[in-house]
Amino acid sequence: MAVYTNLGAEDLAALIAEFDVGELTSAKGIAEGVSNSNWLVETTGKQGDGARFILTMYEFRIEVEDLPFFLSLLDHLAARGCPVPRTIHDRSGALYRMVGDKAVALIEFLPGVSVSHPTPGQARSVGRALAQLHLASADFGQARENAMGLDESRRLANACGTAGMAEIDSALATLVARELPLLEQAWPADLPRSVIHADLFPDNVLMLGEEVTGLIDFYFACTDLTAYDVAVTHAAWCFDGEGRKFNPAISAALLEGYESLRPLSEAERAALPVLARAAALRFTMSRAFDWLNTPADALVVRKSPMAFARRLEFYADPANAGVFTRP
Repeated sequence: MAVYTNLGAEDLAALIAEFDVGELTSAKGIAEGVSNSNWLVETTGKQGDGARFILTMYEFRIEVEDLPFFLSLLDHLAARGCPVPRTIHDRSGALYRMVGDKAVALIEFLPGVSVSHPTPGQARSVGRALAQLHLASADFGQARENAMGLDESRRLANACGTAGMAEIDSALATLVARELPLLEQAWPADLPRSVIHADLFPDNVLMLGEEVTGLIDFYFACTDLTAYDVAVTHAAWCFDGEGRKFNPAISAALLEGYESLRPLSEAERAALPVLARAAALRFTMSRAFDWLNTPADALVVRKSPMAFARRLEFYADPANAGVFTRP
């Protein structure tokens, strides 16, 4: 369970009282999140009709100075009709509060479930929701550098080392050594930029049937190539969990849904194979680093980097060059 800091009932009640959301009636630790402590909070509500929220305490990996960007972005997108949870401001108007040396935020609870085996209809809806996010963020006045770009992939590769990657898979170091310089050289210039989610996996999307009811966990959001977000989402949604099987129907539906709101330019389409390889490398390297540095008895379950190394091999294979070709 992702609750690293214990807050007693009295502490939670006092904290919730700092927000105009009614009195605390229950709080339950929830498992979502590996870098934060999270509680599902229920209150009497402002009008006495009950309300639910997610209370998040930021434990590590997220810098407090980045919170105004993340939390203001939620407000901005929600105000423009995106299915994004609003940040609940405290009684003084602050986006977050400090409990000791840790920041906490209260976020609107949204209904829905995360799907593990998406249908084409669901993928189409996700593509459309991603395009809506990109369009709605156009007038967001803040920017944040992508901390998980190619520079970070190289840093993580150096930190893992050839020997460390060999502990994971004998072919991993060779794959990374081949791809990193190629991607650094081929990285596209002059493509449209915007705020991107950068981590839109199925477990960061809430759905009811084919309706997207929530895009959540914006803690990797940043300013980067808009099409890179399409590539990240493609890599996250269009394969089985082990990265062994590509689903062309999900791929086509995702891209179709996206372009129903924001058609990709020819330059963006042409760049998608490189962007998808970079996205797959990003998750390969972050997972490889975590795999080598997470203690065996840790509460967090390690995720295999090879699931994304296989995606990387798929995108790099010339036989799959037509995946992103417009029908």
